[in-house]
Amino acid sequence: MISKHAPRSANPVDVHVGSRVRLRRQVMKMSQERLGDQLGVTFQQVQKYERGSNRVGASRLWKMSEVLDVPVGFFFDGLSEEGSVAHFAEGDQLPIVYDFIRSTDGVALAKAVSQIKNKAVRRQILELARSLSKDAGEEE
Repeated sequence: MISKHAPRSANPVDVHVGSRVRLRRQVMKMSQERLGDQLGVTFQQVQKYERGSNRVGASRLWKMSEVLDVPVGFFFDGLSEEGSVAHFAEGDQLPIVYDFIRSTDGVALAKAVSQIKNKAVRRQILELARSLSKDAGEEE
């Protein structure tokens, strides 16, 4: 039997909320299984939340904010008034930054650098990264 309905694509808000859940979970070095246990759901359900294929209900979102130790608003940071992911000017680098910080390497780097107490050392790391990115551009 052929379905009359096309498969639903994930709502952009649900995808955004899910990516924020995944980001915070990774920063806390928490597994999907552990988060699921604390929420009373399976790790497969956590995967669906993180992909945005399942919408997170209000009470579960509240519990997530407690487990992940963030305010509920954290999950909506970066959304525009219209409920879509904020759009940026063409030359703006923020989308690249968001993509990187959502990656495993981005989370690990952000966590490692944020734990460096010496501001001068953090600035040196930034300058090193800028220098290396310029060198890579010249090689191409």
